[in-house]
Amino acid sequence: MNEKLKSKNTDDLFQAILTLKTVEECYAFFDDLCTVPEIKAMSQRFSVARMLEKGEIYNEIVEETGASTATISRVNRALHYGSDGYSMTISRLRETEKNKGEPK
Repeated sequence: MNEKLKSKNTDDLFQAILTLKTVEECYAFFDDLCTVPEIKAMSQRFSVARMLEKGEIYNEIVEETGASTATISRVNRALHYGSDGYSMTISRLRETEKNKGEPK
């Protein structure tokens, strides 16, 4: 974990995020918390991470997401040398999507 981020305020923010239960609640909270460009930038980086995890190449990612090669490099660096946050959430989403497709 990045110790520069650690603070009571950040803990409080993350605890608040953990209370969100639906995508609609997330839209409402993040609409109040962030600017539209901030949300778009975060969602773009997450899309880039998912594509990199699938093994897609930079040119494909640029074309599909509009991300700069600098952003793609930053995300790629985080995937390989970061705190494993991208990998953890991508893996969990994959499991959730897989379980939705299974008969109950």
